[in-house]
This record gives sequence, structure tokens and C-alpha cells, in this order.
Amino acid sequence: MSIYQKLAALNIELPTVAAPVAAYVMFAQTGNTVFVSGHIAKKDGKPWVGQIGKNMTTEEGKLAARAIAIDLIATVQAACGGDLTRVKRIVKLMSLVNSTPDYTEQHLVTNGASELLAEVFGDAGKHARSAFGVAQIPMGACVEIELIVEVA
Repeated sequence: MSIYQKLAALNIELPTVAAPVAAYVMFAQTGNTVFVSGHIAKKDGKPWVGQIGKNMTTEEGKLAARAIAIDLIATVQAACGGDLTRVKRIVKLMSLVNSTPDYTEQHLVTNGASELLAEVFGDAGKHARSAFGVAQIPMGACVEIELIVEVA
């Protein structure tokens, strides 16, 4: 099954790529490596605000991370000139989880993105990663994720 067939089977329609909200670009490429800027969680087109362990659950955070993965795939598609078949490997994912000081399940929140990338890209979607708990994310978002991708 192709990447696009997998997306369709999952009822995922890729959104329009977001514009940067500060002084950066959404992705930068050097050689065959694409560095995708951090994407914050959005719900109904607005920042998905909340703090895991305070007013959001791990499951809600996981859904937010999954939503970010969809936005990231759209940005990767743009970086590939509209052709996701150029993705050779999702190399690295870094996740920042807006969480309380005593919250320790950032890795489970991040699974929302990691699991979707593996489902869409197969073995090429399995990646190295880091998941951090942070005191705050821009605009109060609950999760922010960035990617490093190898392309053909």
C-alpha cells in the first residue's frame, strides 16, 4: 500500500502548510536532509492550549501529538515538492510536552506522533526520538514536535 493509500485508509487529508509565526522557515534542507521546524498542536485551527498533568490527560496529549504528526507530514510533503514517495526515512523526532513538574509520561504523549509516522511510512517512519517535559510552549500549546527527514 502506498503512503497516499495509507493516508486515505486512515481518513487523513493533509492540511495546507502553516505559515511561520516568527522569524524562521517551516523547513530547511541541506543535501538529502530536511529539518522541519517545530509544529505546535492545533485544535479547530487554533493553538491546542493546555498543560498535561494539570488540565489535560495523557490520552488528550497523545491525540494532540497525532494531530501534529499530520501537520508535519503536510510540511514534509511541501519540502518534497509535493511527493511523499521521496521520503527515505524519518530520522529523528523531538517532542516538547507542556507538562507539570511531576508529570513523567511525556514519552506516552509522543507516541501519538511516532505511531502515526510508523503507520504511514512503514519501516521508514520508525525513528530515533527525544521527549521532554517543558514549563511552557509558545501560545500555551500543549505539545510541539519537530522532525529530521532524509529524502531522495
